[in-house]
Amino acid sequence: MESSGAYTKKVIETFQHPHNYGSIKNADGIGKVGNIVCGDIMKLYIKVGRNPIRKPSVSNGASKKMETLKDIKFETFGCVAAIATSSIITDIAKGKTIEEALKITKENVVDSLEGLPKIKFHCSVLAVDALSEAIYDYFFKNNKPIPENLSKRHERIKKEKEIIEKRYKKWLK
Repeated sequence: MESSGAYTKKVIETFQHPHNYGSIKNADGIGKVGNIVCGDIMKLYIKVGRNPIRKPSVSNGASKKMETLKDIKFETFGCVAAIATSSIITDIAKGKTIEEALKITKENVVDSLEGLPKIKFHCSVLAVDALSEAIYDYFFKNNKPIPENLSKRHERIKKEKEIIEKRYKKWLK
């Protein structure tokens, strides 16, 4: 859903009363992303737990507990859309399995906010990237195999960051 230019009521409400704001001490994963062009910086923290509901394992029919995002918080320096997208992605992801959280898209974020002005779509991308980076960090810190699609996202985010830092290096001093 796209907005013609004005923020939706849901965006304003989420910006004025964000959910899950703050940091998590001893977070299992931290994702930090930013966009030097617009100035938005997002930091997303996750705490991973085991879901008490056992799901059948596909391989042998046995049960195993699924890893879920039992807590998720954010700290964002940015515009109305940056704060609203940071808040809404925590609402969407909290309680989901890691696999489910990795399937969250920028469209899910925009739809949950009932639209964003086209010029602010990059904020939804940053929110999804921050979540991906937090999950990547969790896998990396715990020596877990990193899914190929997550590894590719991480490399894209890293490459984009390097390009921006190179392009704007005189501004970063």
